[in-house]
Amino acid sequence: MNHTVQQLLLAALVVLPLLGSVAALLPAPPGLRGRGPDQAVMRHGVTVTGVVLAAAIALAAGFDHDHPARMQAQTDIGWIPALDIRIHLGVDGVSLPLLVLTALLTFLSALYAYFNRPSGPSPKAFVALLLLLESGTLASFAVLDLMLFFLAFEMVLIPMYFLINRWGGAERERAAWRFILYTLLGSVVMLLGLLLVGLKGGTFDMVALATTASDSASGAGGSGLSHTTQLIAALAIIVGLAVKAPMWPLHSWLPDAHTAAPTVGSVLLAGVLLKMGTYGLVRIVLPMTPDAAHTYAPYLAAFAVVGIIYGSLACLALARAGAKGDLKRLIAYSSVGHMGFVLLGIATLTPTGVNGALFANIAHGLITGLLFFLVGALKDRSGTTDLDQLSGTSGAALYGRAPRLGGLLAFGAVASLGLPGLAGFWGEMLAMFGAFDPADGLSRPAYLTYMALAAFGTLLTAAYMLIVVRRVCMGDHPIEPGTGTEAERPALADVHGHEFAAWSPLVALTVLAGLWPAALLGLTDPAVQQLLAGGTR
Repeated sequence: MNHTVQQLLLAALVVLPLLGSVAALLPAPPGLRGRGPDQAVMRHGVTVTGVVLAAAIALAAGFDHDHPARMQAQTDIGWIPALDIRIHLGVDGVSLPLLVLTALLTFLSALYAYFNRPSGPSPKAFVALLLLLESGTLASFAVLDLMLFFLAFEMVLIPMYFLINRWGGAERERAAWRFILYTLLGSVVMLLGLLLVGLKGGTFDMVALATTASDSASGAGGSGLSHTTQLIAALAIIVGLAVKAPMWPLHSWLPDAHTAAPTVGSVLLAGVLLKMGTYGLVRIVLPMTPDAAHTYAPYLAAFAVVGIIYGSLACLALARAGAKGDLKRLIAYSSVGHMGFVLLGIATLTPTGVNGALFANIAHGLITGLLFFLVGALKDRSGTTDLDQLSGTSGAALYGRAPRLGGLLAFGAVASLGLPGLAGFWGEMLAMFGAFDPADGLSRPAYLTYMALAAFGTLLTAAYMLIVVRRVCMGDHPIEPGTGTEAERPALADVHGHEFAAWSPLVALTVLAGLWPAALLGLTDPAVQQLLAGGTR
């Protein structure tokens, strides 16, 4: 594909949602109002996100797959010369899958919201915030300047805050405040680290800083930074990114935010926003502060493994009968465990582990996005996400009352627990393979312990997911023929056409990634090798 066309496509990914957000606040033209202004603005959201998805697919189709480590579609324009801050955009094998995932999930969210409009204030504000969120997330994966990365990172916080606070469920104000306070405090700390890297490195350009790191022979280390400077800067950046990832023990905002958020808010929060933290670790910390990354890696791995076990035990506690566990909250805690595998893979500092982390990122976005869609639909039908109510005498019993919905929930559960042949398997396996043989200089006995604990976490994941499927799809009180219990269960609608349209791409991609992992690993591996400065494992 022509370089200019690639540049325009990448720029369109960032700019179109921003322009669409502004347009959503304007009155709809008379010929496009449909049944009313509310329908018109919701259709506007579907249209804009659909165009953005088409641009993302076109960019992926035109991407030079023979050279995924090379930055492509680059735009480099001066913005603030006094600080040497530039509008620098580009895409490689690490960022391309995340750009496509973001565009896909946002489009599916807009499509779902068109037919299942969230209860709350004006649809205009909802669509404008959704598009602003998409623009900031796409920009985070596309920009190659540290200050622009920080601005894009912050840009997503405000729309997500309002989506939770205005369109969320019970205790939404408390959840929204916890979300914004945690992430803003983390961002302030991260900004200090980014400024230190940029000022000491002589530039805020991420490509130049990574190149300096890989070309640095010895002594100063990455980006021309001293060892002490790297330690200070990397610690600040890691703390800021760990809040968004989220890494235990900085995760406590996540369950509340997911539980209170509307369905599309939960899908985007889990599917793409969490990936901004782990993407920052791979794009910034590993190549620009390699000495510090090596120093902090064992601690990052330890926190990751604690998160895996903690998230799984929390889910088991919520899944047991009588605990009055919330299904959305359970899936939120499962994200803590799954993102723990991503962090463990990054902490191995090996191509195997980091590739596994990037694969697990995409798999988690597909699978957890599907699960939050399903739970949202289940709540719309039954009026609750309380597991005890869903599994009670008058509960969901999906296999009998809505078999297609029950089948999809079972599919999402087994994909989440890492069933071989589905996307969730490869990322976790590669992360543990990386821990089996970590980078030189890291303690192999310690990482073998981490690997064993992570493997135990997969067993716990299987346990709570299968408990959820049994309770929601079959119920704690099976129906006895001829007892009249069937009459106690009101009708429950099965999968609607628009729901099938929104969910089937996630199912298909989950299967495709599980059966053909080379499609994704072939993109990420050369780029990861380069970011790790020619690692051999």
